Amino acid sequence: MENFVILHRKQNKDILKEINFLLCIALCLAMATQSAKAKGKMKEVMSDKQKAIMMLSVFEASGNLPRLETAIHESLDRGVTVNEVKEVFSHLYAYTGFPRSLNALGTLQKVLEARKKEGKTSIEGKEATSMSKDFDALKEGARVQTRLGGGQPFDYRFCPAEDYYLKAHLFGDIFARDVLTFAERELATICALSAIEGLAPQLEAHVKGARNMGMTDEEIKAIPSILAAQGNEKEAYRTKRAVAKAFGEKMKEEILSSGMPFPKGDPNTAYAKHFTGNSYLAPLVGGSVPLTSVTFEPGCRNNWHVHHDVRQVLICVGGEGWYQEWGKPAQRLKVGDVVEIPVGVKHWHGATKNSWFQHIALHINEGNAPSNEWLEAVSDKQYEGLDAKDE
Repeated sequence: MENFVILHRKQNKDILKEINFLLCIALCLAMATQSAKAKGKMKEVMSDKQKAIMMLSVFEASGNLPRLETAIHESLDRGVTVNEVKEVFSHLYAYTGFPRSLNALGTLQKVLEARKKEGKTSIEGKEATSMSKDFDALKEGARVQTRLGGGQPFDYRFCPAEDYYLKAHLFGDIFARDVLTFAERELATICALSAIEGLAPQLEAHVKGARNMGMTDEEIKAIPSILAAQGNEKEAYRTKRAVAKAFGEKMKEEILSSGMPFPKGDPNTAYAKHFTGNSYLAPLVGGSVPLTSVTFEPGCRNNWHVHHDVRQVLICVGGEGWYQEWGKPAQRLKVGDVVEIPVGVKHWHGATKNSWFQHIALHINEGNAPSNEWLEAVSDKQYEGLDAKDE
């Protein structure tokens, strides 16, 4: 029987149930711990209100209603008013569409009903000031749009109707509402655009415009790190690229580790000498059957090694990787694969060269003297040849 197996094909359903239960608990604990660490290390550039606007905007735009619900609760708990939350969602309909805006407002209603039942206070806040009778939305919108562009008027002659909507409605009617400042509206816009694939030109334009609308350079540059610290890696990376272009700075292109369901954890310094490339460890559950999240950067793999008196199980949860036993061909690993490694089998595992890889490692003692025997590294020639064979 092959040592490389998919556990759900086996009959031991009780083991799978126990692993699934432990993973659910571990994910919740690890995400909370990682978030707390990141927040503790971050320089406080943004206020609680600004951070709330960022999260509300990202989740409104991405349509992630469960996380949006949590963000709304947290925003209200920190003193953001109900009308400010409404204004964020109303503002964003011009960028993300009515459906997402209405979904977000519906989620807000749900949260307010729940808070009322729980006896929690939600500050209503002020309404927008009424416009004067002689308010000219088109004229005001042209002025605001010119300010956003740094004093350069913008006329979309290719489509006059769209030009009118932008000036009279978006930059006129919407921006004139004083529940949010111009700077807060640009912050919401940047974060919402960062959550939608394919909007790099608009995102870059609004990052540049944010300076003209009252955001400081320090605040603008802090946006990517705050987004990343709160688990929005793709959004952070897109914004980081836009900020680099706006400030004329060079930025190293990266392969994102997003899509990893568990926190990346801390650098694996204790075992670094047994790895080619960088890996990260996030302990999830201790006890007699510990669970650890192991994350490999693209191209990272561990040396050949043997577990003595230990049976290891690898649960693949993110990206793509490789697993190989001595004398057998390498197996490509994808999300959902589960590898059981018997005691005493020489093997190695790691990421593919073009993808991050994350697995949960489960160690089950089978003897009285559990230990790891680290052996030779997987050569570059052997490793590079894997992708060529698999193509």
